[in-house]
Amino acid sequence: MNALEVRAAIALALVYVLRMLGLFMVMPVLAVAAMDYPDYSPLMVGLAIGGYGLTQAALQIPMGMMSDRWGRKPVIVLGLSVFAVGSFIAASADTMAWMIVGRILQGAGAIAGAIMALAADVSRESQRAKVMAIIGIAIGMSFYLAVLVGPLLAEQFGLAGIFWITGILALACLPLILWGIPKVSFLASGDTLPQANQLKRLFFSSQLWRLNISVMFLHMLITLLFVQLPVTLLHFNMSLQSHWTLYAPVLLASIIGLVVMMGVAKGQMPKRLLMLALVLMGAGFSLLALHDENQWVVLVAVVFFFTGFNYLEANFPALVSSIAPAGEKGTAMGIYASFQFFGAFLGGVISGWTVNIWPAETAYLIGALAVILWFLLLSGLKEVSRIKRVQLKGVATELAKSKLKALPGVVEVTQNSGVDTIYLKVTRDFDLQQAQMIVTKE
Repeated sequence: MNALEVRAAIALALVYVLRMLGLFMVMPVLAVAAMDYPDYSPLMVGLAIGGYGLTQAALQIPMGMMSDRWGRKPVIVLGLSVFAVGSFIAASADTMAWMIVGRILQGAGAIAGAIMALAADVSRESQRAKVMAIIGIAIGMSFYLAVLVGPLLAEQFGLAGIFWITGILALACLPLILWGIPKVSFLASGDTLPQANQLKRLFFSSQLWRLNISVMFLHMLITLLFVQLPVTLLHFNMSLQSHWTLYAPVLLASIIGLVVMMGVAKGQMPKRLLMLALVLMGAGFSLLALHDENQWVVLVAVVFFFTGFNYLEANFPALVSSIAPAGEKGTAMGIYASFQFFGAFLGGVISGWTVNIWPAETAYLIGALAVILWFLLLSGLKEVSRIKRVQLKGVATELAKSKLKALPGVVEVTQNSGVDTIYLKVTRDFDLQQAQMIVTKE
């Protein structure tokens, strides 16, 4: 990568880390810290934890499209500003109701698509995967760091302190966006942002809808877990600030499990490992439902859950990318992200509503039953191999498209109307130079 790409990748990764850190830090502490509010109830906790997912799901696609019209930076700045306002409202709230309002406003800063599009704008095609990988690693690290640091900060500064820190971190991202990333012209956005004319077709795609529902289940279950798990840990006389002593070994063990599963996969995405990850998550919820009074069983159960969760969280986006038609990845990922955030909202509501009526263990049982339903749904997914995506500048005639499709390693050729970019899905046998020669001759 050149200096501009390195600078842009670091700046965008920092934006993601600072923003997601604030969102994630709340998850392991809110269920316990919220007990001091006068209108506390498990249902209100569920809404507070998952509430941001509702507006994220609703606005993810529109905000991405707006960045095509208004520009990436203005939309990202707007989103960060709204997120900061929501954080400050939640920090100042003296009731759960106002905290939920703040969380919903946080979700209105739905800028994931615009950030990824900006990352594509500032990187060359040959280096884009590296830039995206840096951002992806940053997102993963922010989650692990937040789970460990959140309980410590909550003990030191309270729940309001976490929200103040979250808002300040969001404002700290503004200089990175405004001055840390150089101005560039927009690229064709078919592979980075949603397109309105593709939404209906991809929404009902026979394979993509299984992955969309799957990521909804995935984030529903992790939200459900974090509504209930911190309360379960109180049964072991663990103060909020000591919760990291359980989370640290759990995250370490689950990362080791992820590495082992990735090693077995050998760069592919075998369906049997996806199903194994589901079995691990189901086993985790089943153990929690039956033996949440035993600290060692809880530890093993949460390790099982996070091993499965980490594997699916890492592989689902790549599966969506491989299945989505060439030039339509942006739309497919926009729909996928909307389902992802809606799952977080569902997890909070279902868990909070359940614990409001039945014993706490019922929430874990619902998680186990959800995994069984999910297993049946995902069993219909076809085996998918990793496929790269390539963009070529130019306009291709039908003859040129036929020649491109005949090249070794080319799986699919697409050119969206009105866009001077040809999108290819290719395997390792693909020769980029041959494809460029065909387009150049045209």
